[in-house]
Amino acid sequence: MRKRLINILALGVKELYSIRADPVMLVLIIYTFSYAVYAVATGARLEVHDASVAIVDEDHSEISRRIQEAILPPFFKEPQEISANEIGPTMDSNRFIFAIEIPANFESDLVSNRRPSIEINADATAIAVAGNGVGDLQQIIGQQVVSYLSNASGSADLPVNFVIRVMFNPNLQSHWFTSVMQIINNITMLSVILTGAALIREREHGTIEHLLAMPVTPNDVMLAKIWANGVIIVLAAALSMKAVVQLVLQVPIAGSLWLFLAGTLLYQFSVTALGILIATFTTSMAQFGLLCIPILVILQLLSGSSTPLETMPIWLQNIMQIAPTTHFVSFAQAVLYRGAGLDIVWPQLVAMTVISGVIFAISGLRFRRTLVASQ
Repeated sequence: MRKRLINILALGVKELYSIRADPVMLVLIIYTFSYAVYAVATGARLEVHDASVAIVDEDHSEISRRIQEAILPPFFKEPQEISANEIGPTMDSNRFIFAIEIPANFESDLVSNRRPSIEINADATAIAVAGNGVGDLQQIIGQQVVSYLSNASGSADLPVNFVIRVMFNPNLQSHWFTSVMQIINNITMLSVILTGAALIREREHGTIEHLLAMPVTPNDVMLAKIWANGVIIVLAAALSMKAVVQLVLQVPIAGSLWLFLAGTLLYQFSVTALGILIATFTTSMAQFGLLCIPILVILQLLSGSSTPLETMPIWLQNIMQIAPTTHFVSFAQAVLYRGAGLDIVWPQLVAMTVISGVIFAISGLRFRRTLVASQ
């Protein structure tokens, strides 16, 4: 047993030297866990920021003035007044994302309780900004209307005071979510690519025959590749979480980073074994890359990191329970966002352990057949 562990350690060190000698792979790892995380977090915003607004004010009353003055940066640019016949041309030319039309006699109809209407036109080519922005504008206009009626009649229309508590992300900043999810997605992507590329590299350089002449088993070779590449990914993820997420982006981590890294290390057994499994079906890096693309896209889009799992059909939710990424995303979100401890996330850890064992066993069978076929 001791000799076997020494062999696994030595083969893993060989893997580390191979990665160090590959500048393209080193640049990919550094870029993926540094600038790529920052660029996605700051560039792909889901909340409304600096959106252009036009106002058609046909009433020119106190309430229309209040509404216009309440639309403020940084969510919206200062509103610009236009005429009603300019709404279509200006939105067609992409000058404004939102156009608000306040009809004539709006104030008098409001005071007389005739329930007047305000039209909000939104450019839905930017679907997230349009949806969130319409909601924000409705809230702003509603607040101004209630405030105006309270001053006019001495009482507000709403019989209930709403107290809203936004948990885990009080300012609703999307980069708090996207930065962490980008690291989680990158862990999956690079784990598959590194181990699969390592096996393909062994074939292309002819060193797979050298492994066959050594006193090692296919499982020893797999474990060596898993621990070597897994250590690199976990270290890169830890540095990215500390340097990029917490230091540069100022995103707070609610839970234990050590618990997250321990779960990530467990997750490595499944995704790195998956990389080896994919590589056994290919003979070149080009084939490996083409086969990885649809698998990684499906795993990332349907794991809950991009869209909530609850929004998917029940049958699809059930199918995705066999994917390790689903449980890893649930585990990571619970620990990093909500500060969950081991007493809460242990079901996800157990699920990842079982799935890792199954994928490792299947990968071992395929890898053994590959070694035998190459003799």
